[in-house]
Amino acid sequence: VKTMLYILRACKGISYELRRSAGTEKKGSQNVFGDEQLAIDLRADALLFKHLKDSGCVSVGSSEEKPQEIQLGGCGYCVAFDPLDGSSIIGTNFAVGTIFGVWPGSCLVGANQTGRKQKAAGMAVYGPRTTITLAIDSIKGSHEFMLMDDRTSASGQWVYTRSFYEIKEGKLFAPGNLRATNDNEGYKALVDYWVSNGYTLRYTGGMVPDVNQLLIKGKGIFVNATSNKHKAKLRLLYEVAPIAYIVEKAGGKSSTGTMSALDQNITGCDIRTQVAYGSKKEVARFEKLVGKRFYGGQHAPKSAL
Repeated sequence: VKTMLYILRACKGISYELRRSAGTEKKGSQNVFGDEQLAIDLRADALLFKHLKDSGCVSVGSSEEKPQEIQLGGCGYCVAFDPLDGSSIIGTNFAVGTIFGVWPGSCLVGANQTGRKQKAAGMAVYGPRTTITLAIDSIKGSHEFMLMDDRTSASGQWVYTRSFYEIKEGKLFAPGNLRATNDNEGYKALVDYWVSNGYTLRYTGGMVPDVNQLLIKGKGIFVNATSNKHKAKLRLLYEVAPIAYIVEKAGGKSSTGTMSALDQNITGCDIRTQVAYGSKKEVARFEKLVGKRFYGGQHAPKSAL
């Protein structure tokens, strides 16, 4: 509980930093993955590391900006996080977010490490409202809290707003990395199926708000597929596994093509994967059409049904 309280404090601080920042000033540097860093990326990263260290409960922390296991001097848990997912769209004033996962012990990566071993996960959405959705091992469902601002200082409070227990079938889709449809016939067949069957497109380019809408609306699917020419960029440790934990606790499904994203081994900080989140039937359709069979140019099944 203490670890989560300190993460909530950090996310509150990030929310205020975003309001005070133009958000687009470049730091002139890249992280080790080659992603360009904005000043707000580094401020968000520093806030999370500071609060994790101050908690005294975190032995190891690792972020997408500092992708190694960093000793923080506490004991009990280790935390992996993306401090500001979607920072490239801040300049357009689109919603962005923070993603984090909490594991027991003092090691985040290894041959036997998976997302299913998480004790908690969360994602904060910084949009017209600031909300955070938490999933905790011993509590059924995923649960949303909203930051209530007193408009005079950084002393706002997190207030419970709602819980999520089910993601139903429904015609809503958010397709990431659409360039992969050029050489992944399965993904092209899946997108064609959605369009020809009258699905509603809802996609912002930020994974956090695009997945958050599945929880809020209680239906639909988010997909970010890969191909030989257009590789998946989502990182299992920092993004995919924590969000999979939230979605599955909320009654939805996740898949990397052949298995739940929670069952894929996290053998390093830079393991990348495609992913689908959503309702049971939609994720099954993703596995049937996309799976991991089309990277070599094999043909897609004739039917999406």
